[in-house]
Amino acid sequence: MGTSAGRVLVAAAACLFWLTGCESSTQLGDLSKSDTPPASSSSQDSASPQGSPSDEDPSSTGSVQPAARDAATGAGAKKSAGKDPEDLRLGKKYFNAGNFSLAERHFRRAVELRPRDLEGWVGLAASYDRLRRFELADRAYDQAIKIGGPSGEVLNNRGYSYMLRGDYRRARETLLEAQAQDPGNSYIKNNLELLEASVRKKVTQ
Repeated sequence: MGTSAGRVLVAAAACLFWLTGCESSTQLGDLSKSDTPPASSSSQDSASPQGSPSDEDPSSTGSVQPAARDAATGAGAKKSAGKDPEDLRLGKKYFNAGNFSLAERHFRRAVELRPRDLEGWVGLAASYDRLRRFELADRAYDQAIKIGGPSGEVLNNRGYSYMLRGDYRRARETLLEAQAQDPGNSYIKNNLELLEASVRKKVTQ
């Protein structure tokens, strides 16, 4: 009798251990939503957030967003009760989902409706980068800089855009300018390291 009871307790403990392991593994996905910059293993990793699509801010090109203070510059860019307008929200959602064509469409509508919306212009530029429509990306970055100035975040995104094109000279100049604006920004540091790795790889080929 004692032996049977012991077996039941061992089996129950094993089941409990298995269930606990399942709960822990499902929580690992939350780590992908942290603010830690991604590793510089590839250009895709450096430019896009990890984890499931959401309505959170897209990382844009280079994994950074414009500063919150610049997110609504100008009279036409204010948001009601801190909530994103619909097109801006959908642009972020589709960008995070990797659907850059739909993201571009909604970011473009957002800036057509609110021409001084910095977030919309940065998202549009990032979408054009992913679609490899770099001339249009340059125009969107120009508009973002006109509205919010040459912030470290926007310069980092533009420097990463030059990396995507293989223009390493302009990428380095722009990223160093971004670093001068924001020396502690880990995303800028990450992209400079990625750039140096890309240059070394090109030299050795």
